[in-house]
Amino acid sequence: MPLELMRKDTEGITILTLNGRLVAGSEVTELRGTIKTLIADGEIRILLDMANVHRIDSSGLGVLIEGHASVKAAGGALKLLNLSDKGMELLVLTRLSTLFEIYTDEQTAINSFFPDRESRQFDILEFVKNTENEKPESEAL
Repeated sequence: MPLELMRKDTEGITILTLNGRLVAGSEVTELRGTIKTLIADGEIRILLDMANVHRIDSSGLGVLIEGHASVKAAGGALKLLNLSDKGMELLVLTRLSTLFEIYTDEQTAINSFFPDRESRQFDILEFVKNTENEKPESEAL
């Protein structure tokens, strides 16, 4: 299934909704190109809604890291929204959960771009703790 990107702008924040797989090939190339175009157009407050991303491989992680670095270098921020449990586990496993600001609510994520608004990031430690508690006893060790 190819990656579909849908764009909307809310309060000056570009929200890209990703549908499909974020894997090597045209999927990664398309997202990379979209992020580069946004930066060139001066749109450097980007939120990636990943609720419908079903698979992420190493190339997918690479484009997320590259996008984050490019947007940050341009003076902006790239943040993640609505990662699946598998996506979150991947970011925790690769320690990329410390690089990205991650949110589970769109308005909270939008608020995070404005210093005068209250926002709360996704609690990674709580996620890891809950994941460990859900494992069968034989896997928990």
